[in-house]
Amino acid sequence: MKINFGRNELIFETGRLAKQANGAVTVQYGGTVVVVTACMSKEAKEGQDFFPLTVEYQEKTYAAGRIPGGFFKREGRPSESEILTARLIDRPIRPLFPKGLFNDVQVMAIVVSSDGENDPDILAVNGASLALSISDIPFNGPIAACRVGRVNGQFLLNPTYLELDNSELNLIVVASSKGVIMLEAFSKQVSEELFLEAVNFGWGNLKNMIQAQEEFVRQHGKAKSASIEYRKVDPALQDKIEKLAQAKLKEIYQLSNKEEREEEVHILAKELEAKLAPEGHLAFDIKMALVEVEKKQVRDMILGSDVRIDGRGFKDIRPITCEVGALPRTHGSSIFTRGQTQSLAVTTLGTGEDEQLIEALEGEKYKSFMLHYSFPPFSVGETGPVRGPGRREIGHGALAERALMAIMPSKEKFPYTIRVVSEILESNGSSSMATVCAATLSLMDAGVPIADTVAGIALGLIKEGNRVAILTDIAGLEDHFGDMDFKVAGTKNGVTAVQMDLKIDGIDAELLNKCIYQAREARFAILEKMRQALESPRAEISAYAPRIEVLKIKTEKIGELIGPGGKTIKKIIALTGAAIDIEDDGTVLVSSTDSAKSEAAIKMIRAITDEIEVGRIYLGKVKRITSFGAFVEIAPNKDGLVHVSELADRFVKDVESVVKVGDEFKVKVIGIDELGRINLSRKQVPLENAD
Repeated sequence: MKINFGRNELIFETGRLAKQANGAVTVQYGGTVVVVTACMSKEAKEGQDFFPLTVEYQEKTYAAGRIPGGFFKREGRPSESEILTARLIDRPIRPLFPKGLFNDVQVMAIVVSSDGENDPDILAVNGASLALSISDIPFNGPIAACRVGRVNGQFLLNPTYLELDNSELNLIVVASSKGVIMLEAFSKQVSEELFLEAVNFGWGNLKNMIQAQEEFVRQHGKAKSASIEYRKVDPALQDKIEKLAQAKLKEIYQLSNKEEREEEVHILAKELEAKLAPEGHLAFDIKMALVEVEKKQVRDMILGSDVRIDGRGFKDIRPITCEVGALPRTHGSSIFTRGQTQSLAVTTLGTGEDEQLIEALEGEKYKSFMLHYSFPPFSVGETGPVRGPGRREIGHGALAERALMAIMPSKEKFPYTIRVVSEILESNGSSSMATVCAATLSLMDAGVPIADTVAGIALGLIKEGNRVAILTDIAGLEDHFGDMDFKVAGTKNGVTAVQMDLKIDGIDAELLNKCIYQAREARFAILEKMRQALESPRAEISAYAPRIEVLKIKTEKIGELIGPGGKTIKKIIALTGAAIDIEDDGTVLVSSTDSAKSEAAIKMIRAITDEIEVGRIYLGKVKRITSFGAFVEIAPNKDGLVHVSELADRFVKDVESVVKVGDEFKVKVIGIDELGRINLSRKQVPLENAD
């Protein structure tokens, strides 16, 4: 099947590849092709108490006509980009599986061809929808996805990599026939009005895509499996638990402290298990029923009383405190606390050698700004293994990093590699948006000249029919039992990042409009709190950070500065201890925490790369003596001749009677012949400049 989708046709195909999967499709756009499969286990594992969905996304280097680097010459563990795309697929499809499905489901997307222009991530999301929809796996789809850019005031559907580089907006819209179900956006401080226009533009272009998928399913879809056993709560058991626990839960939800509430719910669950297990009810079923009772009671309480569990109104933000300069030896640090969510952000400034090399299908690139998010188990009062970053940590870090990209200085203005680490020390809702706030303050504390202050806020939603509550600054319980997680970051001038995930099958334009403007009101309030802690970036960077000096040399001098086999530049680094980066355009970055070392390196670099000027005075060193004069080095690899007649104001019969090898004295350039040979004079150096 073919459908017009922006400048190219989107081509769906099934029945040719991966025929043993429950569902498999290929999706092609331009020269980019993705194979997507969906598989489900025959039965749920014994004792399974959650829906085990896994999503994998792989970019094969052969797709771009390349062989992997490294020793093993094959693809290894997923890159951060692949993990983020896997999450992009996972987030919109997860809520569309029926409740009680505990069979393992795995969706795999493999990029097998890349034209270097079109990002395969959108193809993978659409492919996942199709593979699931035509399979016998229960799935309440289809869904459709597109990317929206904006260049020169015009919206673009599925812009290329090059167009995205020049776009003020990078928005992904995922929708079903019932409304928008996921948003992800990174932008250059666009207004809320423009953002909503972009969403409507994308949504409008997805309606034909959804219809095309529905037609594709009618042509190629299998009947959904009738043999699946859904694990659902027994209504009679739920009613019984509701009667037993309702009064106690009301008391528990009057407690303002998260830890106290969790402890009391744990005790209640044990009491219910002791009471109901002898009647033949399984502990797992009791737990599931109690969760449903909790969910119903929390939602009814919010919708019925217009007051949240912790006593706040729908638009109230929890108490905020901001602290900067929290650590004595780091380059910049801050602590941002909002309620029971706390981020310690630390900024480190490095040199060009610290840049991260990114190898992607579209080619290699270097990254000079990195934000890493860490979520240790103690942040929620739990124990757990401490390994490498998980997918959630990578996703939250990427969201916060992209929220700050719009205000980061250019490399020309601030030639540092910048790394920010957010340590989540406490968590009870929206630690990623706390990271945005803490990271901003940390950058300003480090003296990074960011263009503006960025704050982030997360909103939730409780929707039962026509009853709707939009909740500002959601806590963990509201996120768990709610219908939406809507994160918005931005400055006073506009939005820089949005991420919306739903647990329901879509929201309309009117509700989305209310959410984005309620988020703006909260963002402005948080920005004011942050400005009270630090109004603008510090004028100076930390004394412990490297000082980077920027020189500009002629490109034809680069080889001379590097020297044969890097000999010259290595010598300068060894003698001075400074770090030196040379770029192709002739920019030279000299960095050191010791200004004297930087100055020494700069002098050496200038001596090599500056043109020798007639009339200029240099400090020289005698390298060789002949009968007619002395050869004096005035710069690395640059010698000139001081003729015997120019050594002194008197007649010199024997050169060695006046100078010796190794002597240093000042000389004046008195001429450069047509062959580039330099003529020097010692006697013409003015007395005030002499040794």
